[in-house]
Amino acid sequence: MSTATLKSHNQTPRKVKLVTDLVKGKKVSAALAVLQFLPKRASEPVAKLIKSAAVSAKEKGENLDDLIVKSITVENAGMLKKYMPRAMGRATLIRRRKSRITLELGGQNPESRKGKGISGFRSPVSDI
Repeated sequence: MSTATLKSHNQTPRKVKLVTDLVKGKKVSAALAVLQFLPKRASEPVAKLIKSAAVSAKEKGENLDDLIVKSITVENAGMLKKYMPRAMGRATLIRRRKSRITLELGGQNPESRKGKGISGFRSPVSDI
């Protein structure tokens, strides 16, 4: 399992989440293929983040074919506040929001899926 973090990306978390929701739970190769043809500005930094975590996992000795995007979270990383002059001596606040993206790659364990049904939950067992 390897992680990578992008600390201060100059785009709102709301727009970045549109991209990260598409790659959550996919294999690394499939996620990069989706991001390559996605016409969103956030797709390039998210792809770089996935590649960085994949290289980190490779150095730890993990197989790249088995890696999936286990979790990817987007949080608010502060904002830049500035003012825009308006009519009659007033000013309007402009908020430039930033995002913090945290990615976690991991392999899929065959033991973790053992004994689970179709829906992913264990079937009830009675000990009576």
